[in-house]
Amino acid sequence: MKFGIIGCGGIADRRTIPGMLKSKMVTITAVEDVSEELAQNVAKKYSIGSSYTNEDDLIRNDDVEAVYIGTPVWVHGEQIQKAADAGKHILCEKPLAISIKETEKLIDYCEKRNVVLQVGFMMRYHGYHIKAKEMVDSKAIGNPVMGRGQLTCWYPPMENAWRQDPAKGGGGALMDMAIHTVDILRYLLGEVSAVSSFNGTETHGYAVEDSGIILLRFQNGAYGVCDSFFNIPDEAAKGVLEVYGTRGSVMAEGTISQVAGGTMMAYLQGEDRGYDAQQERSSIEPVKVEADLKDMYMAEVEDFIDAVEKKRKPMNSGAEALKNFSIIQAAYKSQKTGKVVKV
Repeated sequence: MKFGIIGCGGIADRRTIPGMLKSKMVTITAVEDVSEELAQNVAKKYSIGSSYTNEDDLIRNDDVEAVYIGTPVWVHGEQIQKAADAGKHILCEKPLAISIKETEKLIDYCEKRNVVLQVGFMMRYHGYHIKAKEMVDSKAIGNPVMGRGQLTCWYPPMENAWRQDPAKGGGGALMDMAIHTVDILRYLLGEVSAVSSFNGTETHGYAVEDSGIILLRFQNGAYGVCDSFFNIPDEAAKGVLEVYGTRGSVMAEGTISQVAGGTMMAYLQGEDRGYDAQQERSSIEPVKVEADLKDMYMAEVEDFIDAVEKKRKPMNSGAEALKNFSIIQAAYKSQKTGKVVKV
């Protein structure tokens, strides 16, 4: 499939374009950025034929069949609609929009124009996360009881940083990072019925939250915790994923990340030993989980192409993105009202 890249700095240059080019199913024919210098440099770096400073010119290019949108959130809507009008299939970074209403509008807009819309929740394609889902679904850890996802970094105040402006990014640590862990816990444990949250700005002086914890209640009775902070050093937070069940657990470190790495261990109880008053936890031997660690951005785009060819919804469809976004909005509402919010 021939792709055009709208917004070729940041995550596009750092992760998405290199991942896409690892796939034999992808050709990138054009890139666009409001910075002419950046667009030209990226085109030269990856030997891409055309570079533009206006998305309209890229979208009109007949040599572009689909677009990847890696621009700031507040401009997604217009770019998605332009691409859909031109019949281009769309892979867009999360979140799709600033509000639930606009997100719903964009999903409906793409459906009416018969174009595939996929959203960049690439961590579902991590080999260890796929293995964790297999273990949950097969009841290897028994009935799921609790899950935790951690995604945290150091993100100090910076001039013109759109993620630090709620009008441009829609939120801070929760919207930018916790939305990924919400997605992974939903992928593993199913749909969410209720949300509670503490979040706010505790360290930095910008207008979005730099600290947040989201508590989830799943429809199957399990609980979840998502913790994301903009005020903890990158090296101090290990991108932890934990899933606990009635017969064991799966614990990973370094998998909640942009890179398909990390480690995963399973702690599985064999025959039911009944109540152990001494709680001899060391009696359960850890088992190292092995997985095929493909580039997540390559896997993401290959799923997208397969969805287009087979005329099916991709795993990370607009509907999935809306569910994740609605949970983040419920977390903000919970903080404001001090109440549990049903979803």
